[in-house]
Amino acid sequence: MTERQKDFAALGTLLALLILFFAKILFTDKIIRAPDITTEFYWTVKHFKEMGFVDLFTVNLRAGWDMLANGGGTEGGGTLSMQFLFYRNLIFWLFPAPANVAWFIVFHLFVGGAGTYVYCRAIGAGRGAALLGGIIFALAPENASLINAGHVQKIATISFAPWAFYFFERGFQARRVIWFLATGFVLAFQFFNMHWQIAFYTCLGIGAYGLLRSVVILFRERDRRGRSAVRLVGLNLVTMFFFLSTVAISLIPLADWSKETTRGVQSGANQGQGGLQVEEAMSWSLPPEELVTFVVPGFFGLSRQEGAYDSPDNGAYYWGRMAFTQTTDYFGLLPWLLAPLPLIFRRDRYTWLAVAAVAGGLLFSFGKYTPFYWFLYEHFPGVNHFRVPKMMMFIPVFGMAILAARGLDLLLDPEIRARRGFSRYLLGIFSLAPLLLAALGASVLGRNFWIDLFSPQIAQPNRFEDGLQLVMQRWHTIEKELSFAALFAVAYAVVIGAFSRQWLSRMALALILAALFLADVGRVNAKFLLLQDPPQSVKGVATPVIDYLSRQPKGYRVLPMDGSDPMQYVSHGIPVMFTSAPVQVQRWQDFLDGFNFASAMPDMMNVRYLVYGAAQYQQERSSISPKFQPVFTSPDGTQVVLENKEVLPKGWLVSQALLLSDPRQTLGILPNPAFSPGRVALVEEPPVVPLAPPSNPVAPPAGNVTIATYEWNRIAGEADTPGNALLVLGEKFYKGWRATVDGSPVEVRRVDYILRGIYLSPGRHRFEFVFDPLPFKVGKYLTLASFALFAAMLGREWRRRRTVGA
Repeated sequence: MTERQKDFAALGTLLALLILFFAKILFTDKIIRAPDITTEFYWTVKHFKEMGFVDLFTVNLRAGWDMLANGGGTEGGGTLSMQFLFYRNLIFWLFPAPANVAWFIVFHLFVGGAGTYVYCRAIGAGRGAALLGGIIFALAPENASLINAGHVQKIATISFAPWAFYFFERGFQARRVIWFLATGFVLAFQFFNMHWQIAFYTCLGIGAYGLLRSVVILFRERDRRGRSAVRLVGLNLVTMFFFLSTVAISLIPLADWSKETTRGVQSGANQGQGGLQVEEAMSWSLPPEELVTFVVPGFFGLSRQEGAYDSPDNGAYYWGRMAFTQTTDYFGLLPWLLAPLPLIFRRDRYTWLAVAAVAGGLLFSFGKYTPFYWFLYEHFPGVNHFRVPKMMMFIPVFGMAILAARGLDLLLDPEIRARRGFSRYLLGIFSLAPLLLAALGASVLGRNFWIDLFSPQIAQPNRFEDGLQLVMQRWHTIEKELSFAALFAVAYAVVIGAFSRQWLSRMALALILAALFLADVGRVNAKFLLLQDPPQSVKGVATPVIDYLSRQPKGYRVLPMDGSDPMQYVSHGIPVMFTSAPVQVQRWQDFLDGFNFASAMPDMMNVRYLVYGAAQYQQERSSISPKFQPVFTSPDGTQVVLENKEVLPKGWLVSQALLLSDPRQTLGILPNPAFSPGRVALVEEPPVVPLAPPSNPVAPPAGNVTIATYEWNRIAGEADTPGNALLVLGEKFYKGWRATVDGSPVEVRRVDYILRGIYLSPGRHRFEFVFDPLPFKVGKYLTLASFALFAAMLGREWRRRRTVGA
């Protein structure tokens, strides 16, 4: 076999191992039990099964407005880059639903493991050691347990990080532009997977790697430092600018959109500096005491997704100092046992880079518990826009995988085993098991003492449980996890010790260590691989209520009040007023925070129908505004649909306007039941045509509006008004909308805090609203130009290699 064939064989082994390891979630007709999957992610991909094969590779690069979800909205076209991920479409089309979600996840774990493998090979690791590094990255519970939380896009985004470091390292080794362009290209495709926090953290890691790697090169090349410095700076800049141009189709519209969001510079959070408020930004910081979970994974409990879904033998639910967690910090015990070897015997640049990844990633993950993160939060651009500092932990996993791979190479080297330092290493390996056994003995014999000592924390209730039984449940979990940690520590010590005495062959050592690692992380990961039957709504079954609402005019919105998933309505083409999102447009969030059913707020948002559970409706009907009247009850009597008899049409005309320069004044008026948006418009800029003031006791007649076209990116119709008027749509304002009246462009104005409108003069007019945001168009052409450049550079590289090969 050629060297390349051997590498492909190693990667094939990795893929086969992952398929066997995750067979439970791959070969099933069930779906992963995670709300983020069953109520969100699966809705976004279920349509792939209905597409034709050619359609999977069709790209439509036009920014869109979602008229169905969350009262209408957009991200400015920033998510359209996902269309470039053709393999994604193919996976969801090729594999049976709902297991295709699991196949998508496992595929990306393989991609991340493969990237770790090729990086380890690039820095000189043996093939078997590199394979171990890939296995560690793919199966470390810190990464794999994200399945339990349903963080599909997070896993997909993480998987690109090792490849970015691989291409970057090859660039520093070869000092050729193509590798740095490839790094920027991979970073862009990582961003296209739409978990922007992981992409941002990867860029931070790449920036640190580039800085440290450049410093090392300049230190070693003292005789030509000036010329090397210029070239290295230029190559690093190539990476940065090519990444920015390639990702422009997403980055430019998203940056423009984010300014208006709850995390944007205009949100008012972070004491008026933009970003998240301190408390939210610092949430999910890794408490330093949880370092113990790197050896004893269940010390602070093991998350059971959203509480008690699995069997009691999984132990206690997480009870540490974070708000909650659905994952675990564990990497497996083996990486920590192998990591000291390169620190003792191979303290070169790659060892120190891996150590920097582990130490720097951990320091960042500690978040609010260290001055380091506070400094970054206050001074480094972008850090204050994200919460969950612990999300950086994929970088330490990558660093530990590299150290473990290098450690295995050193363990297999007879010259290393003959050195005096190796005996000290063995002493450390052999001491871990007695320490864990001593801790276990102390926990059993001194149980009452330790429980009394730590009772303030160990007795704290969590989101789902309280009561005195938690103390013993948690303590028994600690003892059980200490037992398993001691067991694996003994097993690893025996195997490594036997190999050092030449009682095991190299092949036997590698196979036994791999088997122990798989058993170790498999035991932990199994607690995070939960399944359930696909919800009926996910299967696409139309309920009687959905059938009824589907027959109603499409311009009106539904608001489920019974706790049901709004996305089941969206999947049947029924607009809903609200769907949850981690980031909202700030004005929309303000509107939701002050929402009052008794006011005209639901009327102006075209909320025509409320869906109640029958029992809930009977209990709350006395407090429901009389404008909501029952019009449909499901045949089984479990659901009731109420119709809003005062809902406003999709478009209406007003002839009176109240100028309020402070938007907070507008926000204060909207919840007032006396306010009538069908009669008076609240505007923030002086009207461009004279309108009557609201003090006028008799409102001039406004006229009529007819909506002829109501589509995703276009709303058109006619308006007939006897006097000056403001045409208001029951649609959110967004600066990407353009409008024309009788073919001439007019400016779209913000009305009633969140709606959009245009001014009209007397007469009959044709109007049209078209969604066509400029930032997306600029980003699109930059990205397409970058694609063309990269394709040309790849062609040039291919011709060069053919010439050299000839």
